[in-house]
Amino acid sequence: MNSLPDSSLATVSPGLATALPQLGRGAKAAREFEASLIASLLESMEKTFASLPGDGTLPGADNYNYLGIQALAGGMAARGGFGIAAMITRHLDETRNETKDQTKNQTTDQAPPPQAHEGNG
Repeated sequence: MNSLPDSSLATVSPGLATALPQLGRGAKAAREFEASLIASLLESMEKTFASLPGDGTLPGADNYNYLGIQALAGGMAARGGFGIAAMITRHLDETRNETKDQTKNQTTDQAPPPQAHEGNG
């Protein structure tokens, strides 16, 4: 039996159900890094605020809490988190574009001299 009225049940909006875009290696690593930072923050907050004095812990509660924190942190990072992954990705893109421009300029500056063709005669 459901103790909550049907009108109070949460529904998932279509915007939240959309698939996330495929990421390149750098963006994926940046997102995983941000998720790790968020998980570290959430874990320390959970240890500080979630336990009551004198309250015993249940067997396996630490593992369950760890999995929940990892899922929450991954979800937060996938939806933008604190913006750390976006800053890292933007910096990587700028660096990659600068490197491409420098390489392009070096190849045009160092064009090989025209070769003289010797005729048989």
